[in-house]
Amino acid sequence: MSRAALLVLADGRFPAGGHAHSGGAEPAVTAGRIKDAATLETFCRGRLHTAGLVAAGLAAAAADGHDPLLLDDAADARTPVPALRQVARRLGRQMMRAARATWPSQALDALAAARPRGAHQPVVLGLAARSAGLPPLDAAYAVAYENISGPATAAVRLLSLDPFDATAVLARLTAELDQVAQQAADAALRTAAEGTGALPAASAPLLDITAQQHAAWPVRLFAS
Repeated sequence: MSRAALLVLADGRFPAGGHAHSGGAEPAVTAGRIKDAATLETFCRGRLHTAGLVAAGLAAAAADGHDPLLLDDAADARTPVPALRQVARRLGRQMMRAARATWPSQALDALAAARPRGAHQPVVLGLAARSAGLPPLDAAYAVAYENISGPATAAVRLLSLDPFDATAVLARLTAELDQVAQQAADAALRTAAEGTGALPAASAPLLDITAQQHAAWPVRLFAS
């Protein structure tokens, strides 16, 4: 295992396509739910404990060696909105390209062949982490952090928010990120005995609704 691989995987410059997505921040800004650093922090905290926790659990389970096809089905079941399923698979395809170029493995090749239209991004990321020699907890950290860093970066562009303030928001959430990553990794360990039902299934209905609405916007800055 090389802990430095986690830095590569979690780097915002890793070419996995995440920079084009706001994680729900764009519709939240338009609706006035995000308007400053304080409301951005509230949004990111909610996302971390719902969508972030679910994604981190899937990634940790994939990194732990559980069947990625079963995990992909579990991701579908936890993503009720068509727009978000499409986004997750589109990001999964991009993540797969980057991961296979960076950490080639038979497991990544097999998943790419089985899901030519793309597997859910957290599942691919977890498998990439496994291919890089990272443990489930590190995969959970990478996904959980991505789920809040994406909206924070988007808010800087959407609101001309001071990037120092956006970074401070992420810093204030680190203790909760620790908690979510550990919770996700613990759930992944139970998956061997309990199946995918052991994985988190927290919901964020407002994120779901606004994501579907955002997909129909004729003009938007972010893909989602």
